[in-house]
Amino acid sequence: MQRFGMIIRIKPEKIEEYKRLHADVWPDVLKIISECNIRNYSIYLKNDYLFSYFEYTGTDFDADMKKMADDPVTQKWWEVCKPCQVPLEKREEGEWWANMEEVFHLD
Repeated sequence: MQRFGMIIRIKPEKIEEYKRLHADVWPDVLKIISECNIRNYSIYLKNDYLFSYFEYTGTDFDADMKKMADDPVTQKWWEVCKPCQVPLEKREEGEWWANMEEVFHLD
């Protein structure tokens, strides 16, 4: 199992919309997340930052992320959510949410 932390900014005027969207995530989006071996997925809000955490239980992360990205319902979900978000300036090429380095963990 691999743990992932990611961060992105949220437009302050879109916070309530983003909360509303995530209070009722589309069932097909939840299904593909599970099918792509993502577990224990959470998103946290602090001021104008979103932090996400999830655990990946599969064996081919790139293939699972491609499967998710190719899913038409997920693409529509992202179109709805992206106007709420502002990617960090300092992120890797191709990232929307910026990956974070894990510096400590205790089981």
